[in-house]
Amino acid sequence: MNEQGGFIMKKAISIWSFAGQPVRECIKLASDAGFSGIELALEEAGEIGMSSSNDELLGIKEYADGLGIKIHSVATGLYWSYSFTSEDENQRLKVFEIAKKQIETANVIGADSVLIIPGHVSVSFAPELGVVEYDTAYDRALAAIKKLKPIAEELEINVGLENVWNNFLLSPLEMRDFIDKIDSPYIGAYFDVGNVVATGCPEHWIKILGNRIKKVHFKDYRVDPGGLGGFVDLLSGDVNWPAVMDAFEAVGYDSWATAEMLPPYKYYSDQIIYNTSKSMDRIFGGTQNA
Repeated sequence: MNEQGGFIMKKAISIWSFAGQPVRECIKLASDAGFSGIELALEEAGEIGMSSSNDELLGIKEYADGLGIKIHSVATGLYWSYSFTSEDENQRLKVFEIAKKQIETANVIGADSVLIIPGHVSVSFAPELGVVEYDTAYDRALAAIKKLKPIAEELEINVGLENVWNNFLLSPLEMRDFIDKIDSPYIGAYFDVGNVVATGCPEHWIKILGNRIKKVHFKDYRVDPGGLGGFVDLLSGDVNWPAVMDAFEAVGYDSWATAEMLPPYKYYSDQIIYNTSKSMDRIFGGTQNA
């Protein structure tokens, strides 16, 4: 039993919480810190890249398996360079190939989910993406995710659409209705707790999205000072964690919670991994699912 009423979530960490170490080093550190899962990321090049072979990916999977670490999800930072809603048709074709590779990578590496950013209207920290009319962005994003739908269904990989600072799908009602229009058991939300705090209450999003939530990011956020500098260590921000956990219990979410700690510490960067693990244990009520 945990303090939130008896349900158990599984504890994972995002590859972006590490200070640029090789993937295997990150997996080893995650294991040492008490995590049972990790979310890796697709890059244009590198250990998990657009041209990575199945053998290379299986080598990483086997290493993680040997340490008892589940690779449960594949994210990518490439959506801040390429967007489903771009005015540039070539860019929209490129990002579809990125998403397809993400799903294929997840299938090979043993993950059951991918994190996808469905597009943008504008992004303050990526102004090079430009500004897209809201209704145009909506139509392009909906068409793109519907096009991904059969690929996700064939490989049985969940596509989690993340709520991010993209000035798009700004309310849980809109996110819910967008997902419902796609109408697939494999298309849902990748809900980021901390990303909501600047404009709303994460527990409200959880209640409204309900069983559409495929995966979860744990971050904390302090409204003062706000901005990108408002992201802080778990339990040191303004997230109402008891209310959040009550909401997860109410909707029956018991899958992975992945800490995404950005940025890592400047010095002794591995300490953020250990601190985050302990904070998640406290949020979970001291009970952890292996």
